[in-house]
Amino acid sequence: MADDIHVRLCLQDIVKLDLEVKAVIQDIKQDAETPEMLDDYNKEGRRKIGELRKRIADLERLGLEQEKETDRNAIEVNVKSLRLKLSSTTGSLRQATVSAKLALDKKMKNELLSGSSEVRQRNQGNRESLAKSANNISQNLISLNRTLEEQVKQSEMNATTLHVSSNMVRSTHDEFHSMGGHIQHSRRLLTKYGRREFTDRLLILLALVFFFATVLYIMKKRLWPS
Repeated sequence: MADDIHVRLCLQDIVKLDLEVKAVIQDIKQDAETPEMLDDYNKEGRRKIGELRKRIADLERLGLEQEKETDRNAIEVNVKSLRLKLSSTTGSLRQATVSAKLALDKKMKNELLSGSSEVRQRNQGNRESLAKSANNISQNLISLNRTLEEQVKQSEMNATTLHVSSNMVRSTHDEFHSMGGHIQHSRRLLTKYGRREFTDRLLILLALVFFFATVLYIMKKRLWPS
């Protein structure tokens, strides 16, 4: 009963975190008006995805602890589906971040090339600020590239871990199946030897009865000859 409660709570957390990640993706698409806001949204999305990945791992652990094979199989199927969904959500976050970054870059380039007097005055009066902004854009792009590389590596590690876990589950299931066959064979042998022991005792008893009957018969013939 306690395991069922833990599974339900874990599933509720997974659904909640998934909705929160999707909300962050929507914020990136609609509200990321500056590189700083985009960076904050991206960090929040990656943090939520990390928590979501941890809760899916917790669900997989709870599944392996289930007593019924049907429950274990059902949770295993659910975990695989959730991991595929997580991979899709991670891709959506990455795509939304890249799209927003490109949109911000395009917007800034348009402002730089617009030719409006306001932009020209700002360019002439604050070249250091523009240089700093360009440097920030470059740094953000480098950071984003590193983030994408880390996410790809993490996805590869998760796929490897899932493959190893699946092999371990199948190996354990085969061992239990083989062990059950050995136990049944041993039980049949014990039953067979038990019946054989009973038969041997019965034969010994009959032999003793026959022996004593023979002795009594011989004594009777010698003591009381007819």
